[in-house]
Amino acid sequence: MQIWRDVDDVPADLGRTVVSIGNFDGVHLGHAHVLREARQTGHRLGIDTVVAVTFDPHPMAVLRPEHAPPTLTSIATRARLLDAAGVDAILVVGFDREIAGWSPEEFIDRVLVDTLHAGAVVVGSNFRFGAKAAGEVATLVEVGSSRGFETVGVPLDGGPQVWSSTYVRQCLATGDVAGAAEALGRPFTVRGTVVEGDKRGRELGYPTANVPIPPVDAAPADGVYAGWLTRLDTDERYPAAISVGTNPTFDGERDRRVESYVLDRDDLELYGVEVEVAFVDRLRGMVKFEGIEALIETMSDDVRRARELLA
Repeated sequence: MQIWRDVDDVPADLGRTVVSIGNFDGVHLGHAHVLREARQTGHRLGIDTVVAVTFDPHPMAVLRPEHAPPTLTSIATRARLLDAAGVDAILVVGFDREIAGWSPEEFIDRVLVDTLHAGAVVVGSNFRFGAKAAGEVATLVEVGSSRGFETVGVPLDGGPQVWSSTYVRQCLATGDVAGAAEALGRPFTVRGTVVEGDKRGRELGYPTANVPIPPVDAAPADGVYAGWLTRLDTDERYPAAISVGTNPTFDGERDRRVESYVLDRDDLELYGVEVEVAFVDRLRGMVKFEGIEALIETMSDDVRRARELLA
């Protein structure tokens, strides 16, 4: 799959394409529904190439930074998931104030017509674009009729809750990782490099692999979860009890992090290893314990319940 980081990177001799546009953050089941329609549209029109257009950063991070949503997936992860969803190429539009000021017609001409040679544009029925979000599906239909492309507006998928990136973030904010997984079609994951922590877990008999959470990234609410840790250098996967938060029992840390205890293993050397942590279910919320004995007793119960859930 090709990834173009700018419109100037797109080959001038690119043939006709089917284009789908969106942030595609999370690449959830709603996105997959739209992309299946894009592929089917390509088959119907005899067009082989499906291109996904996404934006970096999220437009809200430029227009109203204080309201920018946390990111579910990096561009690299998004590309991997879009590839699995059947996309042939990705155009990452570097969103800035200039592009925010483009009219819908200017976006259509510059990106869809002149750059991607769109034979069809397939988007969700609620898609908005252009300055002040003035463009919608009807705009694509009207302008496309004179620019030589067909427009398909796909009804939103899911039920009773429509699948959306906003819904996934809402699930994570309440610790409902099972709900997030249902909308994503897979467990929510966090990727990062294991860093050295304060080693309190090792002292308590539960050594953990610690991954920092960047402030702009989405993560489950503070609490303890059952899930899986995969080391990306070897693809080895281990069942784990996972803590998200800032260690309130020890007066907390300034930065949130994901701490994964691989069940029944204290021999793993993971410092400096890139890992992926997948969240399966929530065990409990974060608690500040009055003493170490109560903490150890609860951690033992967490491990038992995680083992049962992941068996």
